[in-house]
Amino acid sequence: MRARNTEELAWRIRRHAVEMTCLGKSSHIGAVLSEADVLAVLYGDVLNVDPARPKMKTRDRFILSKGHAGAGVYAALAERGFFPVGELVSHYQDGSRLSGHVSHKAIPGVEVSTGSLGHGLPLACGMALSARLNGEKHFVYVLLGDGECDEGSNWEAALIARHHRLSRLVMIIDHNRMQSLDTCENTLSLEPFEEKFRAFGLNVLRADGHNHRRLKEVFGQARQSGEAGGAPTVIIADTVKGKGVSFMENDILWHYRSPQGEEYAAAVSELEAVKP
Repeated sequence: MRARNTEELAWRIRRHAVEMTCLGKSSHIGAVLSEADVLAVLYGDVLNVDPARPKMKTRDRFILSKGHAGAGVYAALAERGFFPVGELVSHYQDGSRLSGHVSHKAIPGVEVSTGSLGHGLPLACGMALSARLNGEKHFVYVLLGDGECDEGSNWEAALIARHHRLSRLVMIIDHNRMQSLDTCENTLSLEPFEEKFRAFGLNVLRADGHNHRRLKEVFGQARQSGEAGGAPTVIIADTVKGKGVSFMENDILWHYRSPQGEEYAAAVSELEAVKP
C-alpha cells in the first residue's frame, strides 16, 4: 500500500532503516535518519520516476552521493514499488543484493553505485551535461553529506556545473553538521557555507530538512529555475543526525553503530508511538 503522504513515507523509511541496520548489523543509521524526510519528499512528490518503467528515458535521475546511507534509498524505492518491501530485511546480509553502500547492480531505480565520497556530484554533472547536449529535459538530483564537502572533487564539479550552465542539476546537502567521528566544525569548518556556493555562481536555497512543506517549496523553486535556464541549484537542508529516535539525535556514536537489543526495542517503540 502506498504511503498517503510524504510524512508517512518518511516514517516508513525510518522504521525500515532501523530494522534493516539491526538485522544486518550495519552502520550509518544516524545518516539515514537525517536524510529520510528529503528522500520522502523526493520520491513521494518531486522525482519523475515510474516503478513499472525504471529505465524510461524521460525519468529524473537521482544519485545518493553519501552512499553509506543507502538503506534509506532502498526503503524509499521499495515503498514506491521498485522491488518488494519484504526484501528489505535481507539488507547487508550474505547473498543479498541490498549492499550496505547503495548499489545499482540488479536494483531497479538506482542509477549508480556510490560510497567513495566526492564522486556523486561529478557523476551528476556528467549526466546533466549529457542531457543538455542531447536536448533532454529531465532533471538530475544528487544528495551529498555535509562532511563530504571536504572533498575537493565536489568544488571542481560545482565549477563545471556553473561553467556549462547545467540548470537542471539540483544538489542537496544533508547538513546534519556531523561526520564520521566528530562534528564538521571540529573536523574541517564549512562556514561560510552558503556564501561559498554563491561565490561559485550557483542558485542557493536553504530549508529545514525535516519540514516537508518547506522542502516542497524549495524543490519547486529549483525546478522553476531549471526550466527557465537559471544557474544550477544547491539546496542546503538543515537536518539532525539520527532524527526521529531521541537517543540517536546529534550523537556521533550512531554514525557507525547499529541498534541492537534494548536499543533496537527503544528505537522501535519511539517510532511506533508517532506512527502516522
